[in-house]
Amino acid sequence: MNEPRTLLDVFAKWRTAAHGPALIDAREGREVRTPAPEVARRVAGLACGLAALGVGKGDRVALISGDRPEWHIVDFAVLHLGAADVPVYPTLLPDQVRAILADSGARAVVVENPDQLAKVLEVRGSCPAIAAVILIDGEAPEGVRTLAAITEPVSGDDAAAFLEACRPKVQPEDLATLIYTSGTTGEPKGVMLTHDNFVFDSVSAASLMPWPDHETALAFLPISHVLERLVDYIYFVKGLTIAYCGILETGDVLRRVRPHIFTAVPRFYEKVYDRIFHELSTAPRLKRSIFKRAVHVALTSVRSGRRGLSWRLYDLLVYSKIRAAVGGRLRFSISGGAPLPVFIGEFFHGIGVLVLEGYGLTETSPVITVNRFDRPRLGTVGETIPGVEVRIAADGEVLTRGRHVMRGYWNKPQATADVLDPEGWFATGDIGELSADGYLRITDRKKDILVTAGGKNVAPQAIEEKLRMSPLVENAVLFGDRKPYIVALIVPNLETLKPWAEKHGLPTSDMRSLLDNPDVVAAYQEIVTDVNRNLARFETIKKVRLVGEAFSIATGELTPTLKVKRRVVEKRHQEILASMYTEEGSFESWS
Repeated sequence: MNEPRTLLDVFAKWRTAAHGPALIDAREGREVRTPAPEVARRVAGLACGLAALGVGKGDRVALISGDRPEWHIVDFAVLHLGAADVPVYPTLLPDQVRAILADSGARAVVVENPDQLAKVLEVRGSCPAIAAVILIDGEAPEGVRTLAAITEPVSGDDAAAFLEACRPKVQPEDLATLIYTSGTTGEPKGVMLTHDNFVFDSVSAASLMPWPDHETALAFLPISHVLERLVDYIYFVKGLTIAYCGILETGDVLRRVRPHIFTAVPRFYEKVYDRIFHELSTAPRLKRSIFKRAVHVALTSVRSGRRGLSWRLYDLLVYSKIRAAVGGRLRFSISGGAPLPVFIGEFFHGIGVLVLEGYGLTETSPVITVNRFDRPRLGTVGETIPGVEVRIAADGEVLTRGRHVMRGYWNKPQATADVLDPEGWFATGDIGELSADGYLRITDRKKDILVTAGGKNVAPQAIEEKLRMSPLVENAVLFGDRKPYIVALIVPNLETLKPWAEKHGLPTSDMRSLLDNPDVVAAYQEIVTDVNRNLARFETIKKVRLVGEAFSIATGELTPTLKVKRRVVEKRHQEILASMYTEEGSFESWS
C-alpha cells in the first residue's frame, strides 16, 4: 500500500496487515481481544448506522468516552463518512459539555455510559443541532439509541467493500476533528485538524523510531487529548496491537499486558518515581543501602554515557525488578504534555527505561519535536521531526511552520490570526532555546511569565519544578505578577508527608493540625530555602502557604493532562494570595 493520504488509508493499512493486529479491552481486569477484521466490520456497520441517522460529510459527531476499543471504532466510523469527530473529556461538567456541543454544532453525540448521558440530556435543549444521542453501555431511555442497536450487521467482505468505497470520497484537506483546548490560560477554542495534519504528523514522528511488527502498545492517557490520539494513529500506521485501560489501572494492566510502548504525562513518571522511593524508605537497612548505591551507579551511567560492570550487576539486583513492574518488555516510552523533570528522566534512563520526551500543542497535531531513540538528550524536548520548521522569535517565543499546523480555530478567525501569520508561522506561546545542533529546550509559557512590580521577569515553571523535586511536594504554583515579590502555594504529597510525620512522632489524624505543626512548617521552609539558594534575589519565594486540598480535574485546577490552570488556582485562592501581600511573616500554612 502506498503512503497514506488520509486516516482512512491509515486504517486500511492496519486492518489488512498480514500479522493480524488487534484492539484489546484491558479495563477492569478484562483482556478482550478484537482482531483487526472484526474491528473493520464494526467500523463499517457503525458507519452505515450513523449514515442512516443522517450523519454525512462535513457533519460533526461528539464523543464522550474514556479509553476503550469503541473510541476508535466510533472515530473511524465517523471519518469514513467524511464527518469530523469532536472528542469531549468525560471529566467535564455539564456546562462545559454544553459549550462544546453548541459551538461545534454536533449533529450526533456518542456517550460511554449513563453518567455521561445525563450530562448530555441536561444540556440537549440548548444544543438544537443534535439529532441523535447514542449510548455505548447501559439501557437507553426514550429518545436515545444504543451503539449496538444502530450498528448494522455486515459481513467481512461487505465491510471491506464499504470501507474501500469510502476512501476516495475523503480528501487530505478534509476536517478530521475539532479538539477543544483545555484552556490553561483562557477560553477553550475548537482546534481544526485535518486528515493531512494527522497523517503527516504520525508518519513523520513514526519515522524516527524502530517499530517491529507484533508489538503491543498500551493507551491510558485520555484519547480525547491530542497526544494519545496522535500516538494511537502512529500505532495504527505501524500495525501495532493496542490495549486500552484507565489511568488509575495502569499498575495492574502494565503487568498483565506487558506492553512494548506507552505514552504518559510527566506526572505519571513522577508518581512511579515517588512510589519506588517511598517503598524503599521503609525497607530493611541492607536493601536501602543496595538501592542507594544502585541509583548512584544508574545516574553515573547516564551522565557518562557508559554502562560498566557495576551497572550490569545492579541491573540483575535492582533495575530489572523495577522494569518488571512495567511489564518487563518496554522498549521505550514517550513523555509529553508538560515538561519532564530532568532528575526523573535521568533516573529512568539510568535503570534502562528509555523515556523519550517530545513537545507539541493541540494546534500542531501535536508533535513538533521529539528525542530520537538513538540520540536522546535529557533536559530538552528533542529535535524537530522531518518536514517541520522551528525558529525562535526575538522575544524568545517558539514559532513553527509545516503541515502539522492546524487549519485554524473553529468560528474564531481573529483568534486564528493572532497566532498564525500569513507565512504560516504558528506562535506557540512557549518560550524556548534552540541549540546549535537543533535540540529545543522549553523554558516557560509566555503568558505565565511573572513581571514583578520592580519590572523583573520571573519564569515560574522552572522554580515550580525544583520545588516538586522534593518527595514532600505534590504540586507548587508561583504567583507575583505586578506584585512586589514572589509567593507560592504548595500542595503537600500526603503519601509521603504522613509517613514522614509518623516517623517524627507527629499525629496525622487531622490534616489541618498537621499542616500547622511547627515541625511540618519547618520541613517545607527548608525545601523553599534550598530552592531559593540558587535563585536571583528577585526570583526568591518570600511567602508560602500549604494547601490541604490537592488540585484536581474535578475542581477545575488541573487540565485532563494534569497541567495546572494557573488562572483558576489564582481565582480560587485569591483571598489567601491577597493576604500574603498584607500579613507579616515569611511562611504560613493554610488548609
